[in-house]
Amino acid sequence: MTNMSSIANLSRIARSEGDPKVLHSGPSSRGVPDSVARGLGWFSLGLGLTELLAPGRITRALGMEGKEALVRVYGAREIGSGILSLSADKKLGLWSRVAGDGLDIATVLTALRRDNPKRDNVVIALALLLGITAVDLIDAQATTVRHSRSAGRKRSYRNRSGFPRGVKASRGAARDFKTPPDLRHAPPLAAVSQRTSAV
Repeated sequence: MTNMSSIANLSRIARSEGDPKVLHSGPSSRGVPDSVARGLGWFSLGLGLTELLAPGRITRALGMEGKEALVRVYGAREIGSGILSLSADKKLGLWSRVAGDGLDIATVLTALRRDNPKRDNVVIALALLLGITAVDLIDAQATTVRHSRSAGRKRSYRNRSGFPRGVKASRGAARDFKTPPDLRHAPPLAAVSQRTSAV
């Protein structure tokens, strides 16, 4: 709610004196899945930047020296997922996070060998990855349900005409139309309006 009130205050500054004022903002239409998706999007951006800028620290902590280029690629992927998770197409971003989690788990599992002196760190990293994967999966499913139309329900617009008071009430509405004097340069338009008013 504080974000909305600050946005309302900013909009007041940018408006001209005669423009309508924002008195108060209503409740947010963003649900829990959308809020979690937003948090996961920012988390992805932070993690992706860390993987891009400091891949050596990550590989040393997990005993995976020599895999820095792969960590950078995963960082770029995380940033892409984060941007999508913060966009209007959250579903794609969240499902790309789930797929990325699978890749991360498979990659970290390769470091779970007996001769790795950082094996304990690998176990902790795997536990964290599994927890994050569970959150990503639950939120991806919830967001998909929230933003998808049900497959079996088709909308019917047969009873709509496009005329607010119905087609019958609209017939002859332009009957008393008189061409204004300043439309002298548009004789075809006047002819069309006179023809429609005769109908």
